[in-house]
Amino acid sequence: MSQLFPHLFEPITLGSHTIRNRIVSSGHDTVLDDHGQIGEDLVAYHEARAAGGAGLIVLQVSGVHETARYTNHVLMATDDSSVPGYRAVAEAVHRHGATIIAQLFHPGREVMDGQRGMAPRAVAPSDAPQERFKVVPEALSTAAVKDIVAGYASAAKRIASSGIDGVEIVASHGYLPIQFFNPRINTRTDEYGGTPANRRRFLAEVVAAVRAAVGPDVVVGLRISGEEKTEEGLVAAEILELIGHLDELEHEGTDCLDYFSITAGDSSTLQGAVHIVPSMQVDPAYAANLSEQVKKITDKPVMVAGRINQPHEAEAAIAEGRTDMAIMTRAMICDPAMAGKARRDAVEEIRACIGCNQACIGHFQLGVPISCIQYPESGRELTFLPRPQVRIRRRILVVGGGPAGLKAAAVSAEQGDEVILCEAGPHLGGAVLLAQELPYRAEFGGAATNLSAEAVRAGVDIRTSTPVTQQIVDELDPDHVIIATGARQRMPDLEIADDAFVIGARDYLEQNPQLPAGRVLVTDWKGDWIGLGIALRLAEAGTPVTLATAANFAGAAIQQYTRTLLVSQALRTGRISFLSDARLVGVDADTGYLQSTLCEIVHEVDEVAATIVSAAPRSVVPDLDLRAASVRVIGDALAPRTVEEAVYEGLTAASELAVAELEVTG
Repeated sequence: MSQLFPHLFEPITLGSHTIRNRIVSSGHDTVLDDHGQIGEDLVAYHEARAAGGAGLIVLQVSGVHETARYTNHVLMATDDSSVPGYRAVAEAVHRHGATIIAQLFHPGREVMDGQRGMAPRAVAPSDAPQERFKVVPEALSTAAVKDIVAGYASAAKRIASSGIDGVEIVASHGYLPIQFFNPRINTRTDEYGGTPANRRRFLAEVVAAVRAAVGPDVVVGLRISGEEKTEEGLVAAEILELIGHLDELEHEGTDCLDYFSITAGDSSTLQGAVHIVPSMQVDPAYAANLSEQVKKITDKPVMVAGRINQPHEAEAAIAEGRTDMAIMTRAMICDPAMAGKARRDAVEEIRACIGCNQACIGHFQLGVPISCIQYPESGRELTFLPRPQVRIRRRILVVGGGPAGLKAAAVSAEQGDEVILCEAGPHLGGAVLLAQELPYRAEFGGAATNLSAEAVRAGVDIRTSTPVTQQIVDELDPDHVIIATGARQRMPDLEIADDAFVIGARDYLEQNPQLPAGRVLVTDWKGDWIGLGIALRLAEAGTPVTLATAANFAGAAIQQYTRTLLVSQALRTGRISFLSDARLVGVDADTGYLQSTLCEIVHEVDEVAATIVSAAPRSVVPDLDLRAASVRVIGDALAPRTVEEAVYEGLTAASELAVAELEVTG
């Protein structure tokens, strides 16, 4: 039993089931479906978290009706062909002592995808348009409403028959059940609209129908946003009133609901959607004040989501009585073994989520399987795990101690090879060390900390302040060399007057020079964190800024929820003006000249005191005679991209070396 986290590892009862601890992996779409059903990849993904010590695993949403297809890869529980998949994942999770629950889902107007690229078609209580996905839904007939209620019940019964321990009705984030309750969205005049009782009716009928379908021994929970945090969204008082009514529902002497899962936000606007997967700009455990209010009106267990990425954050929220269970989904995407490590108080071994949103929700929004930039094995369990173990130990030299080199070194050492990593600079981490200098980006430095610690634990011989020379190569005589030397700043060809102050973004972050007083022009080639981050840093210090990007808009390359928070903060400063679709071509003493990327127009930015240029970097590969050693070039040394590609290529390089050795030795 944990000495550090006694509350977190105390069992808890939900309905008829006892959960071994208070750590929850909540429902999150993985894009690991097999044509709308549960296949081997999704089973392996959840089994890894169960084996890692999670108490409760909640599957991603399962559609309960044909009109519930909010993406082209949603799981569907509308016919019996889905049952073998649910049974397989239940058996896998149960093998490791965890409990598993499936989500019952209808999006209403919150539909992302149409068929074959066409505009989405959606149904809802009324035809109130959806702002974020630009959807105008079809108003449901009364008969169709009752058909969807029946769909919840039949899907619940089907899922329960597979051995899944329970079902969770999703009424969070502005999805169909809560659309009926919101008077700003539901303008119906039949039995499902108008009065508060009528607007509650749909969800109450769903809850009662699900309980009737699954009986008293299957767990039934409700996920709901404690506050929607958007214009025309529901506020806490309205939600609490609704929860109070649902809490009292019974069927044949059995409570209809066994627990409440509390989150925040609403899918229909960018402002509300940031709370679906809040990024590193948001305080840890920030939504626990919402679950604390719910606990005051119900005796049933309450769990909460919202940036609980570390066990000490979860322990504090439970110990303080703000929640009964802690949803730590991204923490276990980043480190599936987080719960087990916390249970044995091995906190120094936990790979902490940094809230970047890049490969988890960012991948989902691209329609590809989710993963983690720090741990690309997530979502690829069947490809990379368990790690192969080499039969003949080789000497591997890794050149460069950034994310790519650290991952390659750690994995190679874990597989049984002797690994020497040489880093020319005094510190490990590469470009990550610069990224953490930007506003609201400090947590990103955790990636360097985590990867460095993994390499140390794996037994890598790490040598900092050690540029790799020909002499070192000759002395070490490695069998394999992995080049991970990263990239360097590149300045584009510009016409620059002698009296103009122009500096590259990397030099600016490394040197932190004193800039001339006045407006700063920040030019950004990609639309990523660098240009927007530098502009924010300057604006928050009181400097007027023009941010000019060659992308379609500032932050275009950043995951949507993260970008929304950054740009909203930039707007609040009142000191940043934006120019899109423009590349820098010249600078004189007080003017920046930018060529439109769309046409022949040239933009002039006047009264410029200094210009900071963020341009495409240049790969760096050392010129060395590596003799008979095999060579792999990875990360930015291969082609400048992001940390995600660097870490993934470190993993693949090390894995391929081990597989190749095993094939040779038989």
